[in-house]
Amino acid sequence: MTVGPSGANSDVANFYNGSGKVRVAGKIRDRWGGNLHNGYWHDEDDDASPEVATDRLTDLMIERLAPQAGQRVLDIGCGIGKPAARLLRGHPVDVVGITISESQVAQARAGAAEAGLADRATFEYADAQQMPFPDDSFDAAWALESMFHIPDRNRALAETARVLRPKSRLVIADFVLRGPISEDGLQAVQRICETFGVHTIGPLDDYLAQLASHGFTGPDVLDISDNVARTGNLLADAWEDVRGQLEENGNSDHVDALITATRDFSNTPEFGYVLVSTTLG
Repeated sequence: MTVGPSGANSDVANFYNGSGKVRVAGKIRDRWGGNLHNGYWHDEDDDASPEVATDRLTDLMIERLAPQAGQRVLDIGCGIGKPAARLLRGHPVDVVGITISESQVAQARAGAAEAGLADRATFEYADAQQMPFPDDSFDAAWALESMFHIPDRNRALAETARVLRPKSRLVIADFVLRGPISEDGLQAVQRICETFGVHTIGPLDDYLAQLASHGFTGPDVLDISDNVARTGNLLADAWEDVRGQLEENGNSDHVDALITATRDFSNTPEFGYVLVSTTLG
């Protein structure tokens, strides 16, 4: 079973450019330490802030990518560039980030310049389903909560394989469906897809089969569903804190739906989260 959105709310570019009915991405960024992804908590007693927890997830991605000096790394769905900046500060590599949000490109470039990283960081407006790069352009790649936004994930993985050199590492952080799927769970996943521009979510086995079909081998899967689970409820609490601001902007009809879908991240057992590390060829 694969689930995806059915209506116009799946416009991912509008979601991140801030032109949708609720400017979700900007609110997440402002209240989430500059990152646009889940946090990682060690256990129930871990009281780390969202900023610390989201940086931890980035660090897990970096650890699994195992970047080597001089490598050229592709950041698929780079957001506003904070994970890329964290990678660059700790490792002598170059990063090329791509996104379909013009707003994110501008913010990522500005952030890199401010951090003194512009000489090693490039951010481009590009579609992961049709990348503007020659074959064998990169030594490594990662996709941190971006593959689920792509309408044709299989095509994006094919493009990723094309632009990577043989023996390159690919690390993905993504949502997966865990069975069995209840009717309530299915409805919750559908709400998440509609609200947050999630185009495709399916079982892990389907994901691994797609990777294998494009030459990726030896997948190492780390299920961190329990470690990221509190993210939804913490974000929903943040939405509650700014409910007045959202409603002042004419979004009163959508705030409840936003909060419900956000809590679904934490309260839907069918909604899993994995890190997948694999090698091309």
